[in-house]
Amino acid sequence: MAMVKLTVLYGHPADSAAFETYYSQTHMPLAVKIPNLVRIEGARVGPTPDGSQPPYYRTADLWFADQASLEAALGSSEGQAAVADLANFATGGATTLVSEITAAQGHL
Repeated sequence: MAMVKLTVLYGHPADSAAFETYYSQTHMPLAVKIPNLVRIEGARVGPTPDGSQPPYYRTADLWFADQASLEAALGSSEGQAAVADLANFATGGATTLVSEITAAQGHL
C-alpha cells in the first residue's frame, strides 16, 4: 500500500487576516487531532513566476499511511469536525485532492 496525501487548496479569503487568525488558532488545532495523521503541512502560496496572483491563497497537506487510514480519518468524529469547520473560515472556498505518493528518483 502506498502513502496517500490529502491536499486542501484554499481560495483567496474575503479577509486574509481573519482567515489566518482562525486557521492558526482554531482550525489547525482541530486538524492535528485527526486520527491516523502521519504528517501535516500548511503553506501560504506566493506569487506566480510572472508576479501575478496565484489561483490559491493557502495549501494544507495531510499525509496518511494508506487510503484506508485516510478514509478512517475522514470518517472519524475529529475528521468530520475539521471538514465541517471549513465553512467557518474558508470564504474563498476549498478544493481537495487525494494523491498517492510515489518515490522520487535521484536528486535535483
